[in-house]
Amino acid sequence: MNQRPQAQPAPARSISTPTEARKLAEELMEVMSALLGIIERETELVRAGSVREAMRLEEKKGELSRRYMVAVENLKNAQKYLAQVSPELLATLRRHHDTFRAMLQINLTVLATAHAVSEGIVRGVNTEIQRKNIPSTYTASGQRAAPGPRNITPLSVSRSL
Repeated sequence: MNQRPQAQPAPARSISTPTEARKLAEELMEVMSALLGIIERETELVRAGSVREAMRLEEKKGELSRRYMVAVENLKNAQKYLAQVSPELLATLRRHHDTFRAMLQINLTVLATAHAVSEGIVRGVNTEIQRKNIPSTYTASGQRAAPGPRNITPLSVSRSL
């Protein structure tokens, strides 16, 4: 598997001025908005059945997720200071973050549904293949005989379409 070197996120920093606090809040809002845009687009594509196109968003989504984690860590480190200097900014960040989490939950639900549907399709195809490959035999008492392990054919799936 090809693994690309990943850019290291910026280290956590401390906040000591109101200007730095506002900049931190703006960074977090910017990252959440960008990540929310990617997540909404991914949700739309998966709902429309364009999974391959949705997968193309993975790299950008990963980079934004790393930036988000660093921004949240910075915010945690500066939370006491922000509460003292700018409680209204902290409240605004919390409201925006609650909206972000709600949208993320919708995205996760759509992805879980798509996964369950695709798994159901693969299992259905496998059952049908097995049914066609297994001979119908009966025991001396007229009961249907269970197939042996050599009659079961594994299903192989090509991931490169």
